[in-house]
Amino acid sequence: MLIKEAREITGGLSKPSKMPGPAYNLPASQCITGAKLVNVKGSTCSGCYALKGNYIRFPAVQKAMERRARSLVHDSWITAMVTLIKKHRWFRWHDSGDLQSVQHLKNIFEVCKLTPDTRHWLPTREARFLSLMDPDVVPKNLKIVLSDHMNDQRVPPSWWPYTSGVSTKHADVTCPASTQGNKCLDCRKCWDRRTKRVIYGKH
Repeated sequence: MLIKEAREITGGLSKPSKMPGPAYNLPASQCITGAKLVNVKGSTCSGCYALKGNYIRFPAVQKAMERRARSLVHDSWITAMVTLIKKHRWFRWHDSGDLQSVQHLKNIFEVCKLTPDTRHWLPTREARFLSLMDPDVVPKNLKIVLSDHMNDQRVPPSWWPYTSGVSTKHADVTCPASTQGNKCLDCRKCWDRRTKRVIYGKH
């Protein structure tokens, strides 16, 4: 499949300035769990960065995300995503938005299997989809991170091997981005399976 056709099917990839590779974003308004948490004071989704700034400032960005959401059920979505991702070493799923269904997650598994030279990172709050999965069936080049629901959550879920949290206390933060221009630079904790938990500073 040609890259042009793949972009037409999927809506193309996004390019977060913070990260070492491209991403695939969906409308944050379509998050299943996040749409509930955004109205909960002290939740990690309260004040969501993907519901402000460039994500909503430009109509073209909104349209692109909506197009990506519609593309999830396209028969050639897996092939198209592989075409766009395969030459990249690092990839993030959903810098905006989240998993929409178990089938969505299974399709991501297939994309990962077909892009073995790419390291994938998938943060999610959709615990109910993960609860139906054995962590051992997750492709080895994919790290799925279950995100806390509340800021300063002390006890992460114990049933999933990789978790992340958000802290309002600088001393607890393990993500170095806030000290290096809000960029990953050479840090790859989010993709590295040796890192079981990452704590981000509150935006």
